[in-house]
Parts: sequence; C-alpha cells; structure tokens
Amino acid sequence: MLGADQRELARTFGVSGATGTDKFAGLRWSPSSAGSPVLEGALTWAGCTVEAVHEAGDHFLVLGRVTELGACDAGPPLLFYRGRYAQTAAHSADGPPEIVDTLLGWPRHADWM
Repeated sequence: MLGADQRELARTFGVSGATGTDKFAGLRWSPSSAGSPVLEGALTWAGCTVEAVHEAGDHFLVLGRVTELGACDAGPPLLFYRGRYAQTAAHSADGPPEIVDTLLGWPRHADWM
C-alpha cells in the first residue's frame, strides 16, 4: 500500500505503457521472500497467489490468497475513489483502534490468515 505522498508512483503503475516499458526503472525495491518486488517507502505490502481471474468490463478482477504480509508503517494511505485520489478522515488517537489497525498490528499474521 502506497502512502498519500506517492501519487506520482501510483500514476506510473496505473497508466498503460508501451510494450517493453520498464515501470521499475529508477525505483528502489527489494524482493519479498517469494521474489515479488516490494517498493521502498510503501506503507505495507501483501504477497499473494492468484486464486481466480474474472473479466470485468475492460479490466480483469484478480482474486488472490494472501501468503505473506509486510510490516505496516504509520502514515495516511493513498486512496483512489471515483476517479480521483482521496484521503481518509482524521480520527482521534484517544479512541479505540479500528479493527483493521488491530489486525495489521497483530504480531503473528499466521494466526488470522
């Protein structure tokens, strides 16, 4: 998951490129244990195996089974909703954590995967 300050990086990967274009050129990344690229500066990442692929208009919907998760860094995520980038609403640090925060912060991901 990219951070809110990584819009240009998202645009790089979100735009159809010419055949043979290396979208990773000039980017810093390291391989996950399965060999997939993990972009430097991403808030977190998930490694998956493809379970199914469905046609969805001019796109494909790919369903994956999560096999590994990266650490979750603090910061607002980059969101894309209704054709534009958006931000989450600020929430009080005094309130209880959201369920997603609790799950992502759990030290043993294998317990709930």
